[in-house]
Amino acid sequence: MLIQQFLNYLLLEKNYSKHTVLAYQTDLMAFKDFCEVEFDQTDLENVHYNQIRSWIVSMVNQGLTNRTINRKITSLKTFYKFLQKTEVISVNPLQKHKALKAQKNVQIPFTQKEVDKVIEGIEEDDFESVRNKLIVELLYSTGMRRDELINIKEKDVDLYNKTIKVLGKRNKERFVPLLPSVIQTLTKYLEFKKEYPSKVEELLVTKKGLKIYETLVYRTINLYFSQVSVKVKKSPHILRHTFATHLLNEGADLNSVKELLGHSSLASTQVYTHNNLSQIKDMFNKAHPRSNKND
Repeated sequence: MLIQQFLNYLLLEKNYSKHTVLAYQTDLMAFKDFCEVEFDQTDLENVHYNQIRSWIVSMVNQGLTNRTINRKITSLKTFYKFLQKTEVISVNPLQKHKALKAQKNVQIPFTQKEVDKVIEGIEEDDFESVRNKLIVELLYSTGMRRDELINIKEKDVDLYNKTIKVLGKRNKERFVPLLPSVIQTLTKYLEFKKEYPSKVEELLVTKKGLKIYETLVYRTINLYFSQVSVKVKKSPHILRHTFATHLLNEGADLNSVKELLGHSSLASTQVYTHNNLSQIKDMFNKAHPRSNKND
């Protein structure tokens, strides 16, 4: 089956995560079901663009956002590129497709004051409170993703060199420096951890010695930041966004931030420069030799 061959390719050759591969599978099966019902067609290799367009129209009618539709079509486009590569088809039916215009969601980062309030406000009197403080500090001081944080192993921490090894998307490794304050919390956490024998290799665990999970990390961030911030979104991703924004605000160069975030292209990092537009304008008006002219 072509879909299964494609999924194996993503998983085994492209090193995509199981979660990502499952998303591709869901999108492709939805399109396959649509073609069977609407066109009585099961062979996706013979699909024409007008059939794909009909699927797009049906998704619009269902109320799906342009952003969601574009993601699903990207899955389809990648699938047909694979069929081209393996010479199952000669022409990609989506090669001239233009993505729907999607409204950009503005991600509002936490302020430095909000972050400081959270970190300084967490009592360090038991295992869970120290662990939660470490979760907040690691996310904010390294910019790592939630999945990356969950999968950090204890052996990935190098206290001597003050770095932590992060395994990112497609199994790409990167080393991120650790701040002295984070090392202090980390050292304290490791002492507490000895009281709760761990059954796993991961650094961050529950009281039962099990690896922490996505919901726990989200709840932790949401709980603490709800106490200091009225922003709508209070998630681990916003902390990653905050990390990048604060670094750029303080003059870090884009390439360095790109490496710290584990982005494969500079374009992914440039989204964080949008938050600095007012600062850029201010700098421009102060620095440009003609800014005070009335020409």
